[in-house]
Amino acid sequence: MVKTKSKIEEEIQAIFNSDKPWVTIVWDDPVNLMTYVTYVFMELFGYSKERATELMLKVHNDGKAIVSTGSREEMEHDVARLHEFGLWATLQRGDQAL
Repeated sequence: MVKTKSKIEEEIQAIFNSDKPWVTIVWDDPVNLMTYVTYVFMELFGYSKERATELMLKVHNDGKAIVSTGSREEMEHDVARLHEFGLWATLQRGDQAL
């Protein structure tokens, strides 16, 4: 007897084996200062002060910004690091972002 994959198994496999990039999104919050958010972006991602400020302003003005892209595992790591700094961050498949 040949076992066929269920639709759910196929969808799960597509999510984890997809070559489509994932993204890390930082969301605006009423707690962290803009200078602190800029500092975190520079510290964690190595962004220049200008790029970090640009991303911080996007978070502040638009409510969210994509701050990194890569594999699901890399984005899970970035989200965890952002949480350690007290920022609100989530990950999402790149083809579904913003």
